[in-house]
Amino acid sequence: MRRRIMLPVLTVAALLVSMFLAAPAQAHGYISSPASRQAMCAQGRVANCGDIVYEPQSVEAPKGSMQCNGGGSRFGVLNDNSRNWPATSVGQNVTFNWVITARHATSTWEYFVGGTRIAVFDDRGAQPGATKSHNVSLGGRTGRLTVLARWNVADTAMAFYACVDLQVGSGGGGGTNPPPTNPPPATCGSPWSASAVYNGGAVVSHNGRRWQAQWWTQGETPGTTGEWGVWRDQGACS
Repeated sequence: MRRRIMLPVLTVAALLVSMFLAAPAQAHGYISSPASRQAMCAQGRVANCGDIVYEPQSVEAPKGSMQCNGGGSRFGVLNDNSRNWPATSVGQNVTFNWVITARHATSTWEYFVGGTRIAVFDDRGAQPGATKSHNVSLGGRTGRLTVLARWNVADTAMAFYACVDLQVGSGGGGGTNPPPTNPPPATCGSPWSASAVYNGGAVVSHNGRRWQAQWWTQGETPGTTGEWGVWRDQGACS
């Protein structure tokens, strides 16, 4: 009788372990500055974006796509050019800053405008850090344009995608955008609340420091989630 009871229990336990091991990674990466379309959604700057507000870092699809959502079945809203996507004013050289929440070994990072590749960076299989920045020349292009960025993973057939809307013109930012590791803004966000729900991109203050959520979170105290956790420390603030 005891053996008949234990076997189903062991079977269920093995199944649960198998499901856990097979679960996909929770997070990957996206362009935070200049704000990509998924960052705009996560920050609430564009409404009615669907599930992308909870996971701006998860725009993953097979390599080779030229669509903002990678051509997958998810996050089709990112391809909707009829939406009023805010455009960041920049100069001819733009620094694109990635937030990396799962450090996949990387083959290349590619940047496109209108189907033309304007920059490629070869990492030769190296693993990125928590952030990655690339300075890209827009090659004399002016006016409003959309840059498609593609992060190609080295050891799988997958890539991560981000589209960034820009307004290119004189006086448009001097050609630089501060990476996430630069000195923090002078002011803090609203005080962190244990009961509040925060989407990716949300900014709060806690213990005299400014924190930015990398994805959806609730009840996780800033400063306790570790280097790869949901809260990124942006330094002291007033």
